Amino acid sequence: MPLTSDLFAPPIAILSALPQEQRGLIGLLHKPRKLHHASREFWLGELHGQPVVLALSRIGKVAAATTTTALIERFGVRRIVFTGVAGGLGEGVKVGDVVVATDFVQHDLDASPLFPRYEVPLYGKTRFHCDAALSALLFEASSKALAHESLATHGFHDACVHQGLIASGDRFVSSAEESRSLHDLLAGAGHAVLAVEMEGAAVAQVCMDYGIPFAVMRTISDRADDSAHVDFPGFVEAVASRYAHLIIGNFLNLLSKK
Repeated sequence: MPLTSDLFAPPIAILSALPQEQRGLIGLLHKPRKLHHASREFWLGELHGQPVVLALSRIGKVAAATTTTALIERFGVRRIVFTGVAGGLGEGVKVGDVVVATDFVQHDLDASPLFPRYEVPLYGKTRFHCDAALSALLFEASSKALAHESLATHGFHDACVHQGLIASGDRFVSSAEESRSLHDLLAGAGHAVLAVEMEGAAVAQVCMDYGIPFAVMRTISDRADDSAHVDFPGFVEAVASRYAHLIIGNFLNLLSKK
């Protein structure tokens, strides 16, 4: 049984990929309450006047799918927003930028020759789309955040927000050769990918199965090249957590006006 009922507004799920991003949001919760379910911690409370559930997706597609299913089945969420980091693949997508997803593809899915490469078997599709209305709000929230003067201290004066396709796979892409190969393979199949990460496509697929609106933003932490493993830890601690704090705050404030 879900923890919410029709008598109460269903909470919005805010998924974070990493603890550093979630930590700041937990600190802002009004009347926080921690629950354990499916070997995970979930934080319930209010954030910017909205009922929310905060959760970590954990790393990889299977873990993210489990967390998403738990949010829907156990906590009765009716909207899910994901904040995390990604490696930039698309031309002009640089460190410090934000990508708001329009849809997702699994770059490591290949059931050929039974099905075309990248197509999810028995779904008849390769891409899973995000909710247009939620994504528009998240794009606006991200744009406002990047204009915030506090982010200029990190040196990303020309950071911008992109919107487009993101690829997910159970691999941390960390070499220039692999990055180029991945970009070219996907482009050759008609998938112009802006960024690569490890969870979003799984969350999008679960949300489609349940009919749950879903939106995601990814801060570009590296260019998925040979320096990715060096850039990643410091960037998440110093920059991505601040991005998540500002963007989610803007998003919830915009949502409250709808």
